[in-house]
Amino acid sequence: MVPSNPPAPSVEAANPFTSRDILAILRERGWLTTDPTPEIDAWCGRAAAILGAHAADCAALGELLALVFHYDAPEIMARTETHEVLSRYAARDVLREAALLLLDGAPLNSERFKEIITKLKEQLHLPGRELLYPLRLALAGRPGDGSLDRVILLLDEAAPLPFAVPVKYARARILEFCTALD
Repeated sequence: MVPSNPPAPSVEAANPFTSRDILAILRERGWLTTDPTPEIDAWCGRAAAILGAHAADCAALGELLALVFHYDAPEIMARTETHEVLSRYAARDVLREAALLLLDGAPLNSERFKEIITKLKEQLHLPGRELLYPLRLALAGRPGDGSLDRVILLLDEAAPLPFAVPVKYARARILEFCTALD
């Protein structure tokens, strides 16, 4: 006998974007003005893979990519939403501890990011939102959802590549952000 209401299959969001879409956005916005190197091609493929399912359209994908290529801590500090995040309990503690963990210079990749989150949870005993919003703000430039974590994962891979606009490493971003706090 077949059940009348079979369980719905688990469906992840489809990713309609490819590395070509990323390259087109990079060229359109002036972040890439030369022929892509094999390393840039590989980065674009990774960017499409990890950001694509989190963007509703090319404009949204471009806005996520903008967080990789544009970072200005004083500009971030001038926003009301920044102060809302920073006024939450232990937000500055999160930033201080995260900065100390990022100062070791190890590249920020998926494993390293998980390690940092785990250490912050152990040290500060904070729920996810209280921990992640200040971290996303300092590294991606705005508070928000998990799509920003994916932006953060692209930073240290993009920073050494020959884009038309230099990308700041996560370490440089957190130092710039902490400096702008004073």
